Amino acid sequence: MIVVGAGAAGLMAATSAASRGRRVLLLEKNRKLGVKILISGGTRCNITHNCDNTGIIKAFGRNGRFLHSALAALPPPKVVEMIEAAGVATKVEDTGKIFPVSDRAIDVRDALVNMAVNAGATIEPESPVDQIERTDSGFAVQVMGANGRTLRCHSLLITTGGLSYPGCGTTGDGYAWAQQFGHSIVNTVPALVPLLNDAPWANDLKGITIDRMLVQLIEESRPSNSNENGDAAAPKKKRKPKSLANREGSFLFTHFGFSGPAPLDVSREVARHPDRKSLRLICDFLPDMKHEALLNRLADKKRAEGKQQASGLLSEFFPRRLSDQLLIQAGVQLMTRNADLSKANLLSLTDSVKRLPLEVNGTLGFEKAEVTSGGVNLKEVDSKTMQSKLQTNLFFAGEVLDLDGYIGGFNFQSAFSTGWLAGQHV
Repeated sequence: MIVVGAGAAGLMAATSAASRGRRVLLLEKNRKLGVKILISGGTRCNITHNCDNTGIIKAFGRNGRFLHSALAALPPPKVVEMIEAAGVATKVEDTGKIFPVSDRAIDVRDALVNMAVNAGATIEPESPVDQIERTDSGFAVQVMGANGRTLRCHSLLITTGGLSYPGCGTTGDGYAWAQQFGHSIVNTVPALVPLLNDAPWANDLKGITIDRMLVQLIEESRPSNSNENGDAAAPKKKRKPKSLANREGSFLFTHFGFSGPAPLDVSREVARHPDRKSLRLICDFLPDMKHEALLNRLADKKRAEGKQQASGLLSEFFPRRLSDQLLIQAGVQLMTRNADLSKANLLSLTDSVKRLPLEVNGTLGFEKAEVTSGGVNLKEVDSKTMQSKLQTNLFFAGEVLDLDGYIGGFNFQSAFSTGWLAGQHV
C-alpha cells in the first residue's frame, strides 16, 4: 500500500494498515511531516472534541452521516487513548476541545509519526508524487525529487488534504488524481476562515473579544427594479430574510473584519454564497439574556442613575470601546443623561445589543482557511471502507473528501477516523 500525504489522515492510515501486517509506504512532499498539524490550534493542536459520535456527526451537517462507520471504527475516546499511549497526555478544556497538556502541537505530530513507524510503516519525506497510473496489478506512482523513481503498489490511499493553508503544501493535488480516475469534485471553497468587513467603526474595535456571542448569518432579499426585458418595473416586495446559519461562540473584532469560532463556523456559507452583498451577520452580544430582560435592566439603570451619562449604560457588560459603538449604532448620544433617554432610545439600544446587523464582504480565502469545504464526491466513495466505488483498491481519507465540520477538533477527528478505516480495508 502507498499512502500519499503524511497529514493526520495519512499518518493514522499508515498505522492502521501496518498494524495489520500490510507493507505500507507513506509519501510526503514536504521536508517536514504533518505541517498542518504543527500549526493547528495556534500551534497547540486541537486533537478532537469531548463528545460522542453523534456530536461529531452533527458538526458536519448534511454530510456527517458519511462518518458513521469511520467513527464506529475509531471514535474520539479511542483517538485520545492512542495519543496518550504514545506518550502525550491530554486535557479537556471548558469548550470541549481536547489538547495536549503540553500545548505543543509537535508532541502530537511526533506521536502520530512514532505510531506509524512502530507499527511497521515506512515514511519518506521530500517525495512529491508527480503522476499516478492504473496498472493490471494496482498502481504505478511516479515520485520526483532526490527520491525520484516509479513505485508500484496493490492499493493506493490519497490523503493529500484540500486547498486550505497552501503554504503547508495542501495545493489540491488529490483532486486531479481523483478526477483522473473518474471521480467528480464538489466545488471547493474556504471554510473556517475569517470574515471581511470594511465598516470603519467595526474595524476600529480590533482586538476586542466577546467570549460568548450568538451570530446568525442571513440573506437579505435585494429586489430588482427591472423586468425580464430589462425595462423598468415596480420594485418587488422584499421577502423575509433567509437564515443560512446560526452559531454561538467566541467573537473577535479585527482590523479587517471578524474572526473567532462563531464567525469561522459560518464562513463556509459566506464563501459559497453567490451574492455576498446580500449577507448580514445578526449579532446577539448577550445570548443568555432575553430581549425584555435587557430592556428592563436598562430602564432600571435609567431610573437609578438618571444623572449619569448614557455612555455608562452598557459598562457592566462590555469594554468601553464596544459599549460606545453599540450606543452610537443605536442612535444614542454618548453624553445624553440617562434621565433624558426615551423609551424608543432604550428599545433601539436593546436591539443594538441583541440584533446588531453587520455587513459581510467575503472571506480571507484559502490562505487563511483552516479547512476546505468541498472535495471528492462522497457518493462515489464507500463510507464503510473509504474505497472508491469507481476504482478497486483506490481509497480516500481526510480533507480531500467533501467533509468539513465546525471548529473544535472535529476535522481532525474526521481525518483520524477515515484514515484508520481505510487502513483497515486495504
